[in-house]
Amino acid sequence: MNGSVVLTWIEAIRPKTLIASIAPVMIGVSLTISDGFFDLYPSLATLIAAVLIQIGTNLANDYYDFVRGADNKDRIGPRRVSQAGLISPIKVKQAMILSLATAFLFGIYLVEVGGWVIALIGLVSILCAVGYTAGPFALAYSGLGDIFVFTFFGPIAVGGTYWVQTNTLSIDAVLAGMGIGALTTMILVANNMRDMDTDRVAGKNTLAVRMGLKSSRLEYVSLLILGLVIPYIGVAEFDWPSTSLFSSLAFLFAVSPTRIILHSSDPQILMLALPRTARLVGFYAFSLSLGLLVG
Repeated sequence: MNGSVVLTWIEAIRPKTLIASIAPVMIGVSLTISDGFFDLYPSLATLIAAVLIQIGTNLANDYYDFVRGADNKDRIGPRRVSQAGLISPIKVKQAMILSLATAFLFGIYLVEVGGWVIALIGLVSILCAVGYTAGPFALAYSGLGDIFVFTFFGPIAVGGTYWVQTNTLSIDAVLAGMGIGALTTMILVANNMRDMDTDRVAGKNTLAVRMGLKSSRLEYVSLLILGLVIPYIGVAEFDWPSTSLFSSLAFLFAVSPTRIILHSSDPQILMLALPRTARLVGFYAFSLSLGLLVG
């Protein structure tokens, strides 16, 4: 496999998006450490499984959006390898299966550690990874993508990370998950706002298509507010250390993408909001995790 092929496969897995799966695990592990629990191997296995499931989801999106016609020559945004003809769709599908199957193997170990709760979370996560864009009730095509991202990259990811190390349900882990889940969903909102016109033509009825531009802007800002408020609730109600409020500095990273979201309807300009929102998510996760650990 030559260098250009490797770079094309790296492009296919969309590494810049992987912060969405890394962030909740980072926060969940930090919570376990701050509560006096930590186990290295379940932490690593959780992180690897989460990243593999997201890679599988990204590849599934690449394949199924192309097959269903949502990705075509009119698409705006980072190119998809199936639509661009860089990798054959069948190879993308095979890579998706390999990624999810490998995640399943790590899941077997995690089930041994965390029991039936982790088995349920893992199986539903893998099913949703494919069902996000595949099947007659694809989540992304029925306006349920935002709920999926908020739930599985938020409370379930953080709560599941905490559970696998402690075998207990932590309410403040669920709370922390709501914060990072809200900010991660902002990435999807920005993406769907950019693609509204082409998605509508392709019959991909995302929540942005269903609600329109103004309501999507309101959703973006509401999610931002929720994410920034959560650490204050954690400090006030769950005795999180005050250093958790380092995460408030994420507001500085929110100014630029929020301005774009609120004042532009041009897909080319809206595209700039995606990496900036991803940086916001990354900083929030890092600063909240650091705050929990320092405290």
